[in-house]
Amino acid sequence: MIYVNARFLTQKVTGVQRYAIEICKLLPNEILGKKIVFLAPQKAILNPLFKEFNCVVVGKLEGQLWEQIELPLFLKRRGTPLLINFAGIGPIRYKNKIMMVYDLAFKHHPEWFSNSFQLTYNLFIPKSLKNSKHIITDSNYVKNDLIKTYNILPEKINVVYAAPSSIFAQKQISKEPIILMVSSLDPRKNMIRVIKSFNELDISHKLIIVGARGTAFSDLKIPELEKKEKIKFAGYLNDKELVELYNKAELFVYPSLFEGFGIPPLEAQKCGTPCLVSNVTSLPEVYQDSVEYCDPKSVSDIKNKILEVLNNNTKKEFLVSKGFINANKYTWKKSAEDFILIIKNNMS
Repeated sequence: MIYVNARFLTQKVTGVQRYAIEICKLLPNEILGKKIVFLAPQKAILNPLFKEFNCVVVGKLEGQLWEQIELPLFLKRRGTPLLINFAGIGPIRYKNKIMMVYDLAFKHHPEWFSNSFQLTYNLFIPKSLKNSKHIITDSNYVKNDLIKTYNILPEKINVVYAAPSSIFAQKQISKEPIILMVSSLDPRKNMIRVIKSFNELDISHKLIIVGARGTAFSDLKIPELEKKEKIKFAGYLNDKELVELYNKAELFVYPSLFEGFGIPPLEAQKCGTPCLVSNVTSLPEVYQDSVEYCDPKSVSDIKNKILEVLNNNTKKEFLVSKGFINANKYTWKKSAEDFILIIKNNMS
């Protein structure tokens, strides 16, 4: 057997969970004659994907207790088979595992996270990485960061990119004066500077911010909303609602301070919306010349780049065209094929 840690089915879907779900949907029933079995805590039964993945419930605990106690005990009783860990820390002491790591923001910017989250991750992620048979990450930026930060051998790490879901596509929907931001309400997503820059703009557009606050993140102090009637916090939306908003928006902004990959701009590009993203961490690697870049720490630069795109139809058309080309480079089918090959190479 090959086992998958499906604890991610108990969590709200953000980029990490979407990566896990999309890859898992494309995994075969077996690899090199070994059946793939999904293991999950009791709470995962509430997720419709529980039945689709034919999950097996293990134990009675939840969260980290389930992952660190019941999951490894179950595996050890079955001869320590290969475990695929898509999210979180993974069972720390379990060595026969392939571990997915999306970024090291918790290490470089602990101030963005709750004390309990960043302390737990900074204490246990290095140990879990050391005990992993192999590591997969979502960009060369993160691979190099892992090598530099934790002195991991390059040959122990493979890059498997994320991709936009097939549900995101251009529809026959007219553009509206909307500037759209989609992200968790996480300090690193830089929402505060976006709001400050929008407050300084003399335009008729609305700013719509999609996303929910996660328990892992530190509190955000929202600046004064000088244009309350033009700023909308839409909360968490499902994919169907997101597709409509992406298609309506005239500009998508993603001036994140730190990303391991950054999926939302790809979703916007698939929907034919020009994107403004930050020029740091993995984003230039993923988006190259298909977006307008900004300095994420500069309110004035964010503001000026928003105006530059909105007021230049030629640039908007160029970014839309380049965006389609860029987004089509990334597919979950290709990523799943790469992932499966890595599993095969680590089955001995």
